[in-house]
Amino acid sequence: MSTTAPHPLASFVAGLPKAELHVHHVGSASPEIVAGLAARHPGTVPTDLDELRRFFEFRDFAHFIDVYLAVVALVRTPEDVRFLTYEVARGLAAQQVRYAELTCTPYTSVLPYRPGEGMSAQAYTEAIEDARVAAERDLGVVLRWIYDVPGEAGVRAADATLAIAMDHRTEALVGFGLGGPEIGVPRPQFARHFAQARSEGLRSVPHAGETTGPETIWHALRDLGAERIGHGTSAAQDPALLEHLALTGVPLEVCPSSNVATRAVPDLASHPLRQFVEAGVRVTINSDDPPMFNTTLNQEYLVAADLLGLDREGLRELAREGVRASFAPDDVRARVLAEIDAYEG
Repeated sequence: MSTTAPHPLASFVAGLPKAELHVHHVGSASPEIVAGLAARHPGTVPTDLDELRRFFEFRDFAHFIDVYLAVVALVRTPEDVRFLTYEVARGLAAQQVRYAELTCTPYTSVLPYRPGEGMSAQAYTEAIEDARVAAERDLGVVLRWIYDVPGEAGVRAADATLAIAMDHRTEALVGFGLGGPEIGVPRPQFARHFAQARSEGLRSVPHAGETTGPETIWHALRDLGAERIGHGTSAAQDPALLEHLALTGVPLEVCPSSNVATRAVPDLASHPLRQFVEAGVRVTINSDDPPMFNTTLNQEYLVAADLLGLDREGLRELAREGVRASFAPDDVRARVLAEIDAYEG
C-alpha cells in the first residue's frame, strides 16, 4: 500500500498565524455544516455525510454552481445564518486564522429578493453579528464582512446589496464586492454602486480577471475603484497591467486551487503566481470556497510554497502580506503581525 509523505512544511504552516481575505460565507460550508443545515430542512440534500462528500466531489464549474445553490437553499432562517457563520469561524480558527474578511451575499438570503424563504435584512445582520461576537469571544478569530453583489443578477442585485449595506451598517462591514460569473457581466454597470459604497467608507474589492481577460481587471480598477482584486488571474497576460498593479500596490487575492478547479488555469504548474511576484505585484493567498474545491487555507499556503520555492521565512512574509493587505483595525493588525514575527513553528 503506497502512502504520500506529508509536505515538509505542513506542520509549520498548520501553526502559522494567518489572515484570510478571500473566502465566501456560503462557499465555506463543509459537508458537516451542510449536514447540520440539511437536518433542519429535510428532503433537500442528503444528511448522510458519505453521500454529502460524494455530492461535494468537484466535477466542473457547473457542478460547483449546483452545490453552491443547494447550500444557499438551506440557509433560510436567522438561526441557519448564525450556525453557518459560527461553524465557518470554527474551521478558520482551527487553521490558526486570526483575522478573516468573509464575503457574504445577503441578496440571496433576504426578503423580498428571496420570496417565500427569505428573512429580513435586519434579522440577517443580527445573525451574522451574533456569530461574529461569539466567534471572537470563544475562538479568538476576528471576523469582518464584505457584502458581495451577485453579478449575474445585475443592477437590481447591486441596488439591493447597497441598500442592505447602507441601511443595516455595522462596524464589522468593511468592504463592497462583486462576484459571480464574469462573462456577460460588464463591470462598468456597477460604477455608481461602488462609488456610493466608497463614499460611505466601504472598501472596493471586486472579483475580476478570473474567467475573463485583463480588460475586466482594468474596468475594476478604473470604474469600480478597486483596492484589491479578487483572483486577477488574467493579469499575467498584460505586462502594462502587471506594471500598474506593482506601481500602485493594489494586491491580488490569489486562490490557486480554485483557479484550477474552475479552469481559470489548466493546472497548478501553469498558475501565474510566480509571474505576479516576479513583476513586483502584491499577492495574498486565500481559499475561496474551500470545501467545494477540496482545499483549505493551509493547503493553499503549501501550494504557494511549492510554486514560489518558499522556506519558513518566506511563508511568514506571505502571512504578513495577508495582514498588511487587510482592512483589519490597527490594533488587530499589529497583534497578528507580532504573532507572526514571534512564531517559530
